[in-house]
Amino acid sequence: MSTRLRLGYKASAEQFAPRALLDFAVLAEQAGMDSVWISDHFQPWRHNGGHAPFSLAWLGALGARTSRVLMGTSVLTPTFRYHPSIVAQAFGTLGALFPGRVALGIGTGESLNEVPSSGVAWPEQKERTARFKEAVELIRRLWCEERLSFHGQFYRTENATIYDRPETPVPIYIAGAGPFMARFAGEHAQGFICTSGKKWDLYSEILLPNVDAGLDKAGKPRDGIDRLIEMKVSFDSDRGRALEDTRFWGALALTVEEKMNVEDPLQMERLADALPVERAASRWIVSNDPQEIVERIRPYVELGFNHLVFHAPGPDQARFIELFGTWLGPLLRQTFA
Repeated sequence: MSTRLRLGYKASAEQFAPRALLDFAVLAEQAGMDSVWISDHFQPWRHNGGHAPFSLAWLGALGARTSRVLMGTSVLTPTFRYHPSIVAQAFGTLGALFPGRVALGIGTGESLNEVPSSGVAWPEQKERTARFKEAVELIRRLWCEERLSFHGQFYRTENATIYDRPETPVPIYIAGAGPFMARFAGEHAQGFICTSGKKWDLYSEILLPNVDAGLDKAGKPRDGIDRLIEMKVSFDSDRGRALEDTRFWGALALTVEEKMNVEDPLQMERLADALPVERAASRWIVSNDPQEIVERIRPYVELGFNHLVFHAPGPDQARFIELFGTWLGPLLRQTFA
């Protein structure tokens, strides 16, 4: 797999109505971005002003309006709201419609999305991980086997067939924030997904070394996986505006303990709005200087991330995309060619 630098756009489904989000993604392709990744939420981080379009329908519309970008979910949970066989069917269809342009990005999920839509009692991490591993196996086998009767601990199929699927299976990208999922991604996936703005040793000492350990276990080369990171960048010619734009995403600055088992967007919204803007901005690279942003991104690239997906927090996404296409994108490609 090529490890050339790729630049992508994070389509923030939590923040924008689906039609506007689609227009932004089209602009991203026109601005030279290589990929578009949409969040998959049943409920957004915020109740007021939030959105949660159905990502699979949206990806079909995006494919019809674009011609080049790789499209994927960042990330979908294939274990509660969706049975893995439905995920396999959906992405088989998308892959058949848009060959070579679709990726399935998946993770173990959050209670905010899975509990309200299903009423399931949110299980401990051990069960979520076991469900996830079984779901990945089932999805892969449905793409490869003609008739599958699968009798797992959590999921079953009887003589199941995915009739409409691409000749080459859709690549799977696995999101991880800890050592096990990073190693699992290296061993079993074509891509690894994580997000920027956390403690540096998480990336340098935990995530990427475990991705490499998974690659080694599977006998795959070190360039055998796409290392994708969502870069949280608030870039505007007005630095004050770039700082204020991060307020909508204050929930990202909450600690794991602060948002543990929060299943109501209203409650999450209250917790986020109580934060000062400086803390809301703590997960973001905030600047009006493209060279400063490149230098703050440099350590991630030098560590091994080759696919940078830009998540901009502001309400004027068209403005960000224009600034990106004019200044930031060309400078990144020139610097890290």
